[in-house]
Amino acid sequence: MAPQLVVHRDKELMAQAAAARLITRIVDAQSSRGEASVVLTGGRNGNGLLAALAAAPARDAIDWSRLDLWWGDERFLPEGDPDRNVTQAREALLDAVPLDPKRVHAMPASDGPHGSDVETAAAAYAAELAAAAGPEDHGPVPAFDVLMLGVGPDTHVASLFPELPAVRETERTVVGVHGAPKPPPTRVTLTLPAIRAAREVWLLAAGEDKAEAAAIALSGAGEIQAPAAGAYGRTRTLWLLDAAAASQLPRTLYPPATA
Repeated sequence: MAPQLVVHRDKELMAQAAAARLITRIVDAQSSRGEASVVLTGGRNGNGLLAALAAAPARDAIDWSRLDLWWGDERFLPEGDPDRNVTQAREALLDAVPLDPKRVHAMPASDGPHGSDVETAAAAYAAELAAAAGPEDHGPVPAFDVLMLGVGPDTHVASLFPELPAVRETERTVVGVHGAPKPPPTRVTLTLPAIRAAREVWLLAAGEDKAEAAAIALSGAGEIQAPAAGAYGRTRTLWLLDAAAASQLPRTLYPPATA
C-alpha cells in the first residue's frame, strides 16, 4: 500500500494538526474497542506533537485511563535522565494527563533491574509486548493503533540506523543497539517486524535537514540503506511533513491543497 503524504506550511502547524489527528484516532479506537494503543517517538518532532496535544482543548475527549503507551526506541540511560525519551514525554504531556501508570510501558533504563545489559533489557521489553498481544493480534506484539516515528537526516527511524545490524533483524521484535552514530551509542529499539505490526505508522519530518531523507525514503530506496523506507503499517502509512521537509519531493506525491 502506497504511503499517504500530508504537507503543512511549517512545523508548528504540522505538530498541531498531527495532535488533532492523533486525538481523533485514539477516540475512534476507544469507541470501537474500548481501548487504544499508541507508540510514541522522541526527538523534536515527536515532542512537539506531544506538547501540541497537551495544549489542545480536545485532549479531554480521550479516556486516558484506557490508553496504552509504548515507545519505539529509547536511549539506554539511567531512569530520569533528561535525554531519555520517556523523561521528555513526561515533561511534554504525560505528567499532565490522568494515565493509568500500569499502561505506560517505558523501555528499561540502564540502572533498572537488568543493569547495563542492554540485550537483556531489550528481551524484557519484547516479553512485555508479547504478554500484551492478544490472539487477534496474530503475532508477538499488539497491533498498535498508531505507531509514530521521527525520521532522522540519515533516514533512521526509532534507533534503526542505515546498515547497522538492528535494521537487518527479521525475527526479534526488540533489540539492543551498540555503536549508534548519534549519541548515546547504546539504545533499545523496536525492529521493523514490530513496527509493521501497527495498524497505522506515522512518520514525522520537519525542517530542511530532513528533506533529503524524505526524498530518499520515498523514492523506492531499500530499507537497509534507508530504514524509513521499511517502516509501514498494516492498513495505513502516513508521512506528516512540513514544507521544508517536503521541498525535495515531486509535487505529484501530494495534493497542492495539503501545503
